[in-house]
Amino acid sequence: MSDLDDIIERLRSASDDLSDRAIRILSDASRSGETRRPDTERTITQARRAVEKAIFLLERMEQDERSE
Repeated sequence: MSDLDDIIERLRSASDDLSDRAIRILSDASRSGETRRPDTERTITQARRAVEKAIFLLERMEQDERSE
């Protein structure tokens, strides 16, 4: 496994953790009767999207390196 593969795997794990956290926040908000999406969930989802973008970019870079 290359260093890049290791980083990608850690980013995937972070993305999963962020997703789980966002779901917990939404569940808690729903149980407490909130009708609006919590700001903390929005921020965590935004961070997860940034991590997913990083994964995409690193995978693309890795593919480009293999094809050279």
